[in-house]
Amino acid sequence: MAKLRSVISAPDFPSNMAWLNTDRPLSLRELRGKIVLLDFWTFCCINCMHVIPDLKRLEEKYADSLVVIGVHSAKFVAERDTDNVRRAILRYEVEHPVVNDSTMVIWRSYGVSAWPTAVLIDPEGHVAFSASGEGVFERFDPLIDEMVREFDARGLLRRGTPALQREREPEPLLAFPGKALADALSGRLFVADSNHNRIVVLALRDAAVLDVFGSGEAGMKDGAAEEASFNHPQGMALAGNSLYVADTENHAIRAIDIQLRTVETVAGTGVQAGRMNLAGPGRITPLNSPWDLAHHGGSLFIAMAGCHQIWRLDLATGRVEPHAGSGREARTDGPLMLAALAQPSGITTDGARLYFADSESSSIRSADAEPGGSVHTIVGGDLFDFGDHDDFGLQARLQHPLGVAWDRGVLYVADTYNNRIKRVLPDEERLESVAGTGQAGFDDGEQATFNEPGGLSAAGGRVYIADTNNHAIRVLDPAARTVETLAIREVARLKPRRTEARALALPEQSAQPGEATLVVSLELPPGHKVDDEGPSAVIVASTNPDTAEVRGGRRLEDGQVVFEKPELPLRVKLDLSEGHATLRLSIQVCYCGIGGKLCLFGEQDLALPLSVREGAGNRVIAAIFRL
Repeated sequence: MAKLRSVISAPDFPSNMAWLNTDRPLSLRELRGKIVLLDFWTFCCINCMHVIPDLKRLEEKYADSLVVIGVHSAKFVAERDTDNVRRAILRYEVEHPVVNDSTMVIWRSYGVSAWPTAVLIDPEGHVAFSASGEGVFERFDPLIDEMVREFDARGLLRRGTPALQREREPEPLLAFPGKALADALSGRLFVADSNHNRIVVLALRDAAVLDVFGSGEAGMKDGAAEEASFNHPQGMALAGNSLYVADTENHAIRAIDIQLRTVETVAGTGVQAGRMNLAGPGRITPLNSPWDLAHHGGSLFIAMAGCHQIWRLDLATGRVEPHAGSGREARTDGPLMLAALAQPSGITTDGARLYFADSESSSIRSADAEPGGSVHTIVGGDLFDFGDHDDFGLQARLQHPLGVAWDRGVLYVADTYNNRIKRVLPDEERLESVAGTGQAGFDDGEQATFNEPGGLSAAGGRVYIADTNNHAIRVLDPAARTVETLAIREVARLKPRRTEARALALPEQSAQPGEATLVVSLELPPGHKVDDEGPSAVIVASTNPDTAEVRGGRRLEDGQVVFEKPELPLRVKLDLSEGHATLRLSIQVCYCGIGGKLCLFGEQDLALPLSVREGAGNRVIAAIFRL
């Protein structure tokens, strides 16, 4: 353990920082006796995303002795905003506390110089080890294991899991949708419902739900639509009757047979590639965070964000190989395999050339689709050249664009961190804004606002936008420069799988034997209403039917009684006899903002103890759900 001994005291956190995933600011002083791992990250960075699963493994393995703290030190201006960091925490499902180091004070105090960097602090408050880059679990696991044993033996390790309050938000119909693909020929709109781990198929004509692929559980399972699983899918490409999906966190390409309603893996092993130029048969060749897809000439071109390259999957042979990019993160033009890219995250084609959003260099670039060609930057800056400025060529500025779509001579761009939709005229190398005020928001019309739009697709003279942080699909009319929010219809199939939750215990109520009425009411957040088309139900069950018997509704085999699409307040008839029982109530409801733009699913369980006795007098029992 000598290699971990240190006399360097870890600098504590300044007192004026904003904290997330905790109900209070933390300090290293109060964490004395715990092993602390600081993760210096920024939410744009693909390498930082790759570290998150490693941190979760360490948190699970050392749950009673290790505290992981994310130190978010922003690269881009938009990443300094605490609410943007909060949404990134929800999107990436980060469970540990995070401090917003927006001015990089903590970064400088620890001498950090790269994202990601992890710093290990021992239970006495000394810096024991630090390292930059990925592979955090492999490097830190043996050190933490050794530290646990030594400090436990010395009586200096404080066991126990701190009670912290995680960031939460209501369950939307779509959860952080990353990409959208519109197909005018079939009249369908495919949506990567990324944080629900599924692909949703809508009708272009009326936005009705046509199909859903994926169980909703994160995983990598092939098979029938309802049983197959994805892990935070992103970009899609259509080739005939097959929809190909960039299954990003599975590091794989999946193929959906739309008619047969099946899913199969065509490239990737489910494990992140350790090498960047290893070509071979798709099914046995590891990939590295594929983010978007484009179909061209019998090949699937892959924006491989994790290794800063464009790859090519030959659909006839199944072979996958690098197509452009040396693997070095930079913005360098030149021959395909000598050029350097920086986290390409969106890709499209005009039928001759490839165009891609090089997100970390905040630029829009092109590449020849045939071997022997080159990469060229059309508009934008470099790794640390970003902003919001319409201009020509390298004088134009974007901020971390994630999506591109080609339509009739125009290249549309999701300028993600500027919350704008822009367009590029490739021949003129001109960038101009089309929609979005530049402020984060959720407004339709001529002064539309977005919140980190991540993907877009054009069809029928419209541009369909995956407005990621607004959990919505927006529709741009480029001619009128107006935006509206797609109102999804027939949403019952989008209802997420129910998770077991502890029932909220209500105070005991008393009632007179005989016939009584249970009045079930619902209180929604201000500015919301129940969606008449959504799947809503109230379920009532009695733990002692001899004392309290529920009448009406649809009775299930287990004794539960279901009232589907009830009119609220719901009045349920009860037959009561002397004794005690508990009424278990569950509500499942789809509700929307008064404007109807964002719809949410709400679920809540209640436990209502009931005492039935002569002389109680009461024949009305009230239960109120608050979402």
